[in-house]
Amino acid sequence: MRAAIRLMSLFLLLAMAGSASVSAQSNPPPPPYPPPASYPPPPEANYSTNELVDAGHRFFGGVSKGLAQIIERAVSQWGVPNGYVLGEEGGGAIFAGLRYGEGMLYTKNAGDRKVYWQGPSLGFDVGGEGARTMMLVYNLPATESIYDRFGGIDGSAYFIGGFGMTALTSNNIVLVPIRSGVGFRLGANIGYLKFTPHSTWNPL
Repeated sequence: MRAAIRLMSLFLLLAMAGSASVSAQSNPPPPPYPPPASYPPPPEANYSTNELVDAGHRFFGGVSKGLAQIIERAVSQWGVPNGYVLGEEGGGAIFAGLRYGEGMLYTKNAGDRKVYWQGPSLGFDVGGEGARTMMLVYNLPATESIYDRFGGIDGSAYFIGGFGMTALTSNNIVLVPIRSGVGFRLGANIGYLKFTPHSTWNPL
């Protein structure tokens, strides 16, 4: 009797082992997780020198060696910008005056915005002014950050072929206006430009 019980127990153990083996074979371990999807890097946010020169030539009209040289000089000093403004401004002064302008801010990955600017200009200015203006914009964290006051050397301190370049700054953002027009501003014009989303006659 005991021998029969032992034989039956052994038979049951062998049957259970075989069932576990078949189950393991019919249910193989899951494959390893696939590698995470690789996302493409964000698009290049800065403008190259060639892109700036091409945009400037289309805006000012015609191909100008002076424009290319002045953009190259700006890039050599501040690097490549992540935005630029194309617009027109007017103003004039002998020892004091006002400057007003409007244009569009262009960026590669943050959209475009209409902008207006105003500001006093103090210094030794010669002639009136009615100029197309291209402004290179550096370190712009968001398009609305353009709406601020930018101070610095607000005069065409550097001229090449009828184009003048200046520099202004605020909160680590640098603006480099490049101007061409009927008037010339000579010397150091210490003032500022205030950018607003709407037109206003108040430069303060």
